[in-house]
Amino acid sequence: MTYDNRTEVRKVLIITLLLNIFVMGLKALVGYWTGSLSLLADALHSVTDSANNVLGLVAIKFSSPLPDREHPYGHNKFEAVGALGIAAFLGIACFEIVQGAVERILKGGEPVRVSPPELWLLLIVLGVNIFVAFYERNVGKRVGSSILIADATHTMSDVWVTISVIGGLIGVWLGYQWLDVALAFPVALLVFWSGWSVLTENLPWLVDQMAIAPETIHTIAVSVPGVLNCHDIASRGVIGRQVFIEMHLIVDAPDVETAHNITEEVEKQLEQRFHPVRIVIHVEPPAYQSERITFESEQT
Repeated sequence: MTYDNRTEVRKVLIITLLLNIFVMGLKALVGYWTGSLSLLADALHSVTDSANNVLGLVAIKFSSPLPDREHPYGHNKFEAVGALGIAAFLGIACFEIVQGAVERILKGGEPVRVSPPELWLLLIVLGVNIFVAFYERNVGKRVGSSILIADATHTMSDVWVTISVIGGLIGVWLGYQWLDVALAFPVALLVFWSGWSVLTENLPWLVDQMAIAPETIHTIAVSVPGVLNCHDIASRGVIGRQVFIEMHLIVDAPDVETAHNITEEVEKQLEQRFHPVRIVIHVEPPAYQSERITFESEQT
């Protein structure tokens, strides 16, 4: 049975969108007051948070896991595409941060002015970011949403960025003006790493990378009474989100009904282990011989 989590994901994205707009505005306002390059870069990072929420809302509108005539395998890849869009936004933010820091080094600029009230406002921003990151991650894991988990990863990078920026502004307040520009570079590195993490987590889904080792599927299948062997095993998807398995099953069965019951038990065992999973099994007679348990590797 396929679970449609879109209603809950949509609610979370709307809540976090409103919070991210609040955070973005507060950072931009304090950045303008202080003239802090690192804080304005952090505000730019928060612009991507809001854009990611909007992107997520668009993606889940088209990402129903339920199959239809045009999409017999469901629409889950739309959500993975949305997650890759988040990675692209992070890459843009990284470039903008580095560009601004280099321009400040080469051309100079007005000194940064920081006061305690502005630092307190940034602590409020930090608290909101921490709440959003943990809220999205917890709900994302519970309902199996890649878009929420990816966005939580992005927001967690925002938490570390904000902590770094606050530390730098405290240093500026104490008289170390160079800290503002210096911190812009590790901020960019954190943003890049977040984007890379989102990319590597979602690319296997889009390129149909093997989800489960064929040897593991083979071991589970042959443990079922009546199964003599299985071969040409293939799997794709992401465990915990959606997995598709195909195989040929050699069964010791005198009739179709017995063969059907054996394959049902194999499907039950795989479903318990890798839920949610959709399985296609081609049944072979007992005399069929094959030593292959998976498809041939590509020849180089």
